[in-house]
Amino acid sequence: MIDVNELRENPEKFRASQRARLAEPELVDAIISADARRREARTRYETLRAEQNAFGKRVAQAMGEEKQALLAEVKELAAAVKAAGAEADAVQAEQEGLVRRVANVVEDGVPAGGEDDFTVLKTIGKPRDFEAEGFTPRDHLELGELLGAIDMERGAKVSGSRFYFLRGVGARLELALLQMAMDQAVKAGFVPMITPTLVRPETMQGTGFDVAHDAEIYRLAEDDLYLVGTSEVPLAGYHADEILDLSKGPVRYAGWSSCYRREAGSHGKDTRGIIRVHQFNKVEMFTYTTTEEAAAEHQRLLAWEEEMLAKVELPYRVIETAAGDLGMSAARKYDCEAWVPTQNAYRELTSTSNCTTFQARRLNIRERHDGKTRAVATLNGTLATTRWIVAILEHHQNPDGSVNVPKALQPYLGGMEVLPVQQ
Repeated sequence: MIDVNELRENPEKFRASQRARLAEPELVDAIISADARRREARTRYETLRAEQNAFGKRVAQAMGEEKQALLAEVKELAAAVKAAGAEADAVQAEQEGLVRRVANVVEDGVPAGGEDDFTVLKTIGKPRDFEAEGFTPRDHLELGELLGAIDMERGAKVSGSRFYFLRGVGARLELALLQMAMDQAVKAGFVPMITPTLVRPETMQGTGFDVAHDAEIYRLAEDDLYLVGTSEVPLAGYHADEILDLSKGPVRYAGWSSCYRREAGSHGKDTRGIIRVHQFNKVEMFTYTTTEEAAAEHQRLLAWEEEMLAKVELPYRVIETAAGDLGMSAARKYDCEAWVPTQNAYRELTSTSNCTTFQARRLNIRERHDGKTRAVATLNGTLATTRWIVAILEHHQNPDGSVNVPKALQPYLGGMEVLPVQQ
């Protein structure tokens, strides 16, 4: 969550962030008003409590009729204290509700606007010219069926639309990709983690997801648990209510998990194949660091993502996401988008976000600094996920439907150089 003290001291910074996100700048003024009323109500309550305590001493020393009169006043004062306390609690709850509606403050330089207002930072590699090579590329689903790697029909039979089976070389390819990502993460100093995929509401909310209104989240109502859409959620909650030692540098975790998203509102979008599905696997980087180190760590996460993309030999571009397309927790986000030949478009394969202290404030994660405690910064970034299979199959395909295996992946597939068509 945001820092109310900072908002009170510099409200225009928060209004500007809200405008850049295409959100409500009026929320800032509502919070300032609620904060003033909260402090006034709390002062009134404390004053009445002090009076009540003083009256208690007078009653103890009084005798006879004086004592009876004082007891009547004490009764009235107790009712006033109770009412003042209730008012203070109500105004505080109102303020906290308003604060939770305000997204993280975007960093300087983040482009304003919505989904289409991103900035392209760089483009790496060139898309293959299939026309010059003399054949028309097949899409990833046709290739997956030729390889015996993807079965959407039986996925729908078993679980419904947007579910699938990866089988044979498809299953092996995903395992190889995720294992290569995990090996790279471990080499870079990340602690490997297999994370829970069900979390409590306070963990989901603490990470920045709105469990009451987010239509993307699956909920198990009977248990009041939520299926995660990324291992960022359990990794963020891992150190909730703790004080971390960051004196030796960032604390880094790499989470391997299945992820679940309802894909609400995506009817008619990417209905073919495994680009937009309800369940997928992912290796996610997650970092706890100091506020001073957060921006540099963000660049490191992006570099590790690009290292993985280079290993699978895909052309891609890096974009900076516009403020209105940031998640609630992110202050800045970079996406790496790989070229998908049959869509004639770049599609997102990785995202990395700097969430500054937003999640840590919600989850009460701190470090010691100058003899005090303060919120840490949290960052996250995708290192590999099921969707990568789409770009790998399409970019590395051959005229007969077989697919060349990128050299870095070959050791993870037992030395296999080509994924063969199944006869």
